[in-house]
Amino acid sequence: MANRLKGKVAIVTGAGSGIGRAAAILFAKEGAKVVVADYDEKGGRETAAMISRAKGKAIFVKADVSSSSDAKKLVAAAVKNFGKLNILYNNAGIVRWGNAVECTEEDWNRVIDINMKGAWLCSKYAIPEMTKAGGGSIINTASIAGCVAFAKIAAYCASKGGLIELTKSMALDFAQNKIRVNAICPGVIKTGMTKGILNDKKTLQGMLKATVIGRLGEPEDIAYAALYLASDESSFVTGTTIVADGGWTVQ
Repeated sequence: MANRLKGKVAIVTGAGSGIGRAAAILFAKEGAKVVVADYDEKGGRETAAMISRAKGKAIFVKADVSSSSDAKKLVAAAVKNFGKLNILYNNAGIVRWGNAVECTEEDWNRVIDINMKGAWLCSKYAIPEMTKAGGGSIINTASIAGCVAFAKIAAYCASKGGLIELTKSMALDFAQNKIRVNAICPGVIKTGMTKGILNDKKTLQGMLKATVIGRLGEPEDIAYAALYLASDESSFVTGTTIVADGGWTVQ
């Protein structure tokens, strides 16, 4: 085990797969005790088991981050099992297709509830515990879709743009509590969320062409950015976004 997060307790939401799983495993490898949170019980338990098999410390908590009671329960589980909370990685997210006319009200509400309200709720209950622990780090998975527009995902773009501003607002309000708040804006990452569109050869080629580095991102690419923001190495970094997109938004 390495030591970049030694002695820290972290919650990672959406940790049952993709970026969340990669981050939870990496955080544990670097010495953190990890609360693996996901609505998908099977995936979440698998992540926790993977950490345990690697001699790390982890528990699984089933949670819908858009539920106030679940968010509260999640933070309480971290403190009950590990004694404190130092890191919150608000990574849970969903996408629904449709422009502003095509998007249904149900889809709009669900995307905003998970992607933006969920990060707020988890932070709302985490911040008092982080304050008790002497400070901490909150990391939000936003998206380059919160920086530049993508067609046919109006709700997703709105939710991620809002999350970037929420990140800045919380960074400003809780710096006095020694809590840093930052966001990561991934580009196109190979996860379950993007699997469907990447199966289309034409779409895949277009995305590769738009990515300056010439490859799509892996979940670990984002996990390492999260590790930096979670660690004391980024102690002078707050209220900002790290864009990890292979150069997509540079042109």
